[in-house]
Amino acid sequence: MKNKLPVILFFSLFAPPLVSPQTPPALERFLESRYMQGASCAFLAKDIQSGEILYAYDANRKMPPASVLKIVTTATALELLGAEHRFATTLEYDGERNASALKGNLYIKGSGDPTLGSSHFAPDRSSYTPDRNTFIPQWLDALRSQGVREITGSVVADERVFDTEGVSMKWVFEDAGSYYGAGCYGLSVFDNLYRLSFRTGRAGSIPEMISCVPVVPELRFHTYLTVGVRSNDSSYIVGAPFVPERYVYGVLPANAQHVVLRGDIPDPPLFLAQYVKTCLQEAGIAIGGKATSFRLLQEAHNVPTRERKILATTYSPVLRDIVSVTNGRSHNLYAEALLKTLGTRYRTKLGEVLSSSGKGIRVIQTHWEKNGLDTSDLWMFDGCGLALSNRVTASFLCNLLIYMATKSVQSDAFVASLPRAGREGTVANLLRGTPLQGKARLKSGGMSRVRTFAGYISKGNKQYAVALFTENYACTMAEITGEIEKLLLALF
Repeated sequence: MKNKLPVILFFSLFAPPLVSPQTPPALERFLESRYMQGASCAFLAKDIQSGEILYAYDANRKMPPASVLKIVTTATALELLGAEHRFATTLEYDGERNASALKGNLYIKGSGDPTLGSSHFAPDRSSYTPDRNTFIPQWLDALRSQGVREITGSVVADERVFDTEGVSMKWVFEDAGSYYGAGCYGLSVFDNLYRLSFRTGRAGSIPEMISCVPVVPELRFHTYLTVGVRSNDSSYIVGAPFVPERYVYGVLPANAQHVVLRGDIPDPPLFLAQYVKTCLQEAGIAIGGKATSFRLLQEAHNVPTRERKILATTYSPVLRDIVSVTNGRSHNLYAEALLKTLGTRYRTKLGEVLSSSGKGIRVIQTHWEKNGLDTSDLWMFDGCGLALSNRVTASFLCNLLIYMATKSVQSDAFVASLPRAGREGTVANLLRGTPLQGKARLKSGGMSRVRTFAGYISKGNKQYAVALFTENYACTMAEITGEIEKLLLALF
C-alpha cells in the first residue's frame, strides 16, 4: 500500500483532463483527432442569462489567448473611460508673438490617441495615403488665423503621457519592426506605419524598391529579398525602436508591378514633429529649429519649461468606434494605446516603479476583481495579445463576456464591437455560407501554433458566451480553423 500513493499522485498531476458529461461527442472527436494529439485545448460555453454551462472542457486551464486578449482590454476601456471618450491632441506654443513671427517653439502634445491620421478613419480608405489627412489643414488654419508666418524655435513632440517603452519586452524578435508590432507612444500618427513598394522581375532576381510612404527621415533599409515563382507570405521587416535601420527579408512574387510591405515607424513622436515641420514649411511658414521630441530633449538635459498656450485641439473618434476597429480588425496599436491610457488612472505607490503598460494591467486587474472575477486566471503582459507569456482561462473570459452582456452600461458598444462571423473583420471568412453566418460575434486570435476564438453564439432562443483555445496542434492554422468551424457547427 505504501507505494500506491505516489503513483496515484503522479497520475493526478500529469493525466489529461477527464472528459465530463458536459463534453459533447463532437468535442470528443475534435480532441481525439490526429492534429490534436499532444496539443492543449480549453473550451467553455455558458448561458449568458442563467450562467448555466452548456459545454465545458478543461475550462480552468491557463492558455495563451493571442488576440482574444483584446476582449479584456477593450471591455475595461469601455467600462472605465466610457463609449463617448475622445483623445485630444493639442497644438501649443511658448514664447512671444511678434507681428507674424512666433518667437518660441511649436508643440504637439499627445494624450495617447492612436488614431491621428489613421487609415481606419480616413474618409475613403480605398484611396488613403498619409498625405491626405485632416489634422494638418486644421493646424495650418490655426497658425494662419494668428498670422504666423515664421517660428523661430523648433517643432517639438510632447509624448510624455506614456513612457518611452513603446513595445512590450515580452514580444519576440520577429515582431520588432513589423506592421503588427508597431510601437505605441504618447503620440502616434498614420498607424505608426510606412509602406514599402517594390517592383519585381523574373524568379531569382532582386526586387526593386520603388518608394516608402510616408518618407521617414534618416530611415535606412537593408533589403535581402528575393523573387520567387509565387509569394509564400514569408516577407518581413525587422528592427528596434528608435533605431533608423530596418532589415527586409523574404520572397516576393515574380513579375509584379506593385508589391507593398508594411513596417513600423521607429520613432513615431519624432517622425510626427518632422512631418509637421515639413508640411508647415511647404505651406510657406519658416521654422528655425530642428524638429525634436521630449525623449531627445530629456536625454540632452534640455527640457523646455516655459508656459504654453493652445492653438488648436484635434479630437479622435469616440471610443466605441476605436474599440470596434480594435476588435474587428484586431488592431494591436489601438489595443496597446487603450492599455496605456488605462494606466494613466493608476496611482503609483511609494517606491513603486511600473511601465505605462504595467500600470494599465494593474488597473484592469483591480477593476475585474471589484466586479467579482477571479483575476488569478488572468496573466497579462500587454494589451493586444502578442506577448507569448499572456495566459487566461476560458472560465475567466466567459465570465467577463457574461458581465459585459448583462451588467455593463457599455454592453451595446462592446457586443457590437465583436465582428459577425462570415461577414466582417478578421472573421469575415469564418462560418461563411453556413447556418451560423452572422449569428456569431467572435474575436479571433492566432500566432505560431495557437488558434483562439471567443465571443457570443446563439443556439435556439438562447445566447451563450463562448471561449475556445487550442495550442500546439499538429497542422496548419488554416486546417485547425476549418476543424474549429466544423466543431462550432456541430455544437451550435
